[in-house]
Amino acid sequence: MPSKFLLSLAVVLLLAACGSSDDKQYKDAEDADVLYNKAARALDEKNYVEATQYFEEVERQHPYSQWATQSQLMAAFASYQGQRYDEAVLALDRFVELHPGHKDVVYAHYLRALSFYEQISDVRRDQAMTQEALNSMETLIRRFPESRYTRDAKLKRDLTLDHLAGKEMEVGRYYLGRNNVNAAINRFRVVIRDYQTTTHTPEALHRLVEAYLVIGLKQEALRVAAVLGHNYPGNKWYKRSYGLLDPEARKSLDDDRGWVDKTVESLFGSG
Repeated sequence: MPSKFLLSLAVVLLLAACGSSDDKQYKDAEDADVLYNKAARALDEKNYVEATQYFEEVERQHPYSQWATQSQLMAAFASYQGQRYDEAVLALDRFVELHPGHKDVVYAHYLRALSFYEQISDVRRDQAMTQEALNSMETLIRRFPESRYTRDAKLKRDLTLDHLAGKEMEVGRYYLGRNNVNAAINRFRVVIRDYQTTTHTPEALHRLVEAYLVIGLKQEALRVAAVLGHNYPGNKWYKRSYGLLDPEARKSLDDDRGWVDKTVESLFGSG
């Protein structure tokens, strides 16, 4: 008798548990537009974690609705706004993979690039994020050259290149200051070769003149000074390089008779 009672009680409790679970699921379920509006309101109020959760709920509860795809992108945007960049990148990668032909896929690429760009640190620190930002900006520019986001991506790409060049310059100056001249030369040559369009190129050329003079390569120093003077006439770094040269070398520069190829590319002609 007790066992029958316990069995009956267990059945009743099981049914009650199932009923309460169904009721909870029913209460949790909301129309897609209701959830989306809650998410949008949280976003407006800068409650970014809550907004992300609501956008994710739209997709979870209504995966085949017209709101689901847009909610994926908006969840990523809310994570970006909340500076949860890793989450944003993961969500954006998923969006691009699932919807490569979507009208907003270019924006997803742009937002992904921004997620790395916003994390660019001081040149004294590791530049992994800077490189990721550069790669993402270049992907957007290459794949969507006519998009509304491309102009800004190009501007940010240039700033990113300048940042990477700045890092190379910092390391090169460090080596030069400690008389590790060959290592310094390698860094300055990287700036001149790979980041030629940045603001650091004139200084890199000047530092190369300095480095060559330190190790006694006067002709190489003169050659680089000629390139610097030709491409950046009147620049303060050329004036400093000119001041380092002996009178005979200065006379060669002043004569300017075309005795040497003065293009930046000529510095790498021999590999």
